[in-house]
Amino acid sequence: MILSDKTLKEMLDNGGLVVDPLAENSIQPASIDCRLGAHFLVIEHNQMDVLTLDSEILYREFDGDSITIPPHSFLLATTLEYIKLPNDVTAFVEGRSSIGRIGLFIQNAGWVDPGFSGRLTLELYNANSLPIRLQAGRRVCQLVFCRMDQAANSPYSGKYQGQMKTIGSRVFMDDDSKCVTQQRDSQ
Repeated sequence: MILSDKTLKEMLDNGGLVVDPLAENSIQPASIDCRLGAHFLVIEHNQMDVLTLDSEILYREFDGDSITIPPHSFLLATTLEYIKLPNDVTAFVEGRSSIGRIGLFIQNAGWVDPGFSGRLTLELYNANSLPIRLQAGRRVCQLVFCRMDQAANSPYSGKYQGQMKTIGSRVFMDDDSKCVTQQRDSQ
């Protein structure tokens, strides 16, 4: 069930849900808007030949009140807001329609697990043929919250828990070697 503005306000007021700092105009009928933070990462493409899932990816780090994304380019950013989800609520991250209409795609893998706390890392892609300049503090995405049928037995405690700035991919830390070994053994 998607949570309404009334339920979200009640949860924020009683501390069951944390979104901080919360702007006055952020609560929408069925979501909460989040703003762009001031920390960014760009893949260091001059120092790597290929990106793989089993080696660490190098990033260049930027701090600033604005950033320009060249056409057909990708970067990572963070939300200004720190969020903390209870163990029985999950959230979807969606780009705002007004932002998508200028060709900026915003994602964060689309999902925030119950129990997550921290600032969200956002994946930004400029699909336009013109550069897009973004300013920190502007609303760029929205969180749609859903209550689960019961609290998670194992709330999120993964490799991005507690992040306070933009964090690059940590896929190289995944232990998928068992899957590859099991797949080979079954052939």
